[in-house]
Amino acid sequence: MLRIVVVGLTHQTAPVEIRERFSFNKASLQSGLERLQSKANVEECAILSTCNRVEVYAVSSDTEACAEDITAFLSEYHDVPPEQFAPYLNVMNGGTAVKHLFRVSSSLDSMVLGEPQILGQMKEAYSAAQSAGTTGLILNRLFHMAFFIAKKVRYNTKIGSQAVSVSYVAVELAKRIFDDLEERTTLLIGTGDMGELTAKHLISAGIKDLVIASRTFESARTLASKLKGTPIKIEEVHYYLSKVDILITATGSSDFIIKRNHVTDALKLRRNEPMFMIDIAVPRDIDPRVGEIGNVYLYDIDDLNGVLDDNLKIRRKYAEIAEEIAEQGVKYYETWLDGLKVVPTIISLQQKFESIKTSEVEKALAKMDTLSEREKEIIEAMASGIIGKILHSPLTKLKRKASKSLGALYSNTMNELFELDSHFDFLEEEQEEDNEASA
Repeated sequence: MLRIVVVGLTHQTAPVEIRERFSFNKASLQSGLERLQSKANVEECAILSTCNRVEVYAVSSDTEACAEDITAFLSEYHDVPPEQFAPYLNVMNGGTAVKHLFRVSSSLDSMVLGEPQILGQMKEAYSAAQSAGTTGLILNRLFHMAFFIAKKVRYNTKIGSQAVSVSYVAVELAKRIFDDLEERTTLLIGTGDMGELTAKHLISAGIKDLVIASRTFESARTLASKLKGTPIKIEEVHYYLSKVDILITATGSSDFIIKRNHVTDALKLRRNEPMFMIDIAVPRDIDPRVGEIGNVYLYDIDDLNGVLDDNLKIRRKYAEIAEEIAEQGVKYYETWLDGLKVVPTIISLQQKFESIKTSEVEKALAKMDTLSEREKEIIEAMASGIIGKILHSPLTKLKRKASKSLGALYSNTMNELFELDSHFDFLEEEQEEDNEASA
């Protein structure tokens, strides 16, 4: 019986120095898929390669041999001896593998719970496998179900609705204070990674007017060029405060750069128009007493982490519901997959009875050459009706038993009793029908 096999390296099982050695880019993905499918125990396959995971999803009737083939492929293709990465491999098959795929698509297995990027990456991986011709009936159904499960999780849980990074939290808080970010001016003091990332997210959210200051003007000019902002000298910051709606500070200064009197003076010129301030620096760049001033919304790193913790708790609560949805999906998919094992028997039985019917009707009609065409049609229909009624009960019961433990026994018994030839590749025939239907 064909089963799903997953073999891979993720952020949970392997450090980045191991994962990066097995990365597939778009140029190498197709050749990798073709070489992988050439392995003896790999019927269908797809490869998902992101910064946090490299995973192979495959179909095989021998799951253990398939996992060995995949491991050998990864070793050969990336020229890495198996002993250097085998301890980090995550190997799954059957229902466990199916659930893993559903959890990945729903972002339940991501480094950041509920992040939306993984679904798009999975769709690209599936599309690449389709283009390479390495997916078939089993993986096609699996991936489409994974996309459906992910959509259902998003719709029923809103697992991605709460910001779960400091930079995202900052943007969400800014949106609460200002309805429209496009008309707002942002001042970034400091050119560190966290400040830059927060500024990038604000730009993505609509901020167009960005001013950048640094203790080294050259650093400010370099980052301003990168973010399409305006560089200024650190000495000019206080003159710009009155024009600033959003202030981000992330320097290594040991003293406060922004003091209470600087902000009160700026507010007078702004006619008390609100100011939103994010102090990511440790030690802090903004005097905490600034937060006591009316129309000033000041958040330091601890405030942001507090919001972050609350948001993570909400996502974890949603994750419990998402896990149940994924589990239901596994049961549905496993039932469908188990049901495939009786399909050859059903088709063979129908073909055998149809062959017998056709032969016997032709013999009978040959002896009654005085019949009209209408009478011949009646006899033909009667014979088909008899066959249909005879097969209805056994085929219905066989379909019901397909996903049960006795499904294989019922199927084998049918094959023995009626001397059926049910070993043809029905999967290829069904796949051809699917391709014709979608063409």
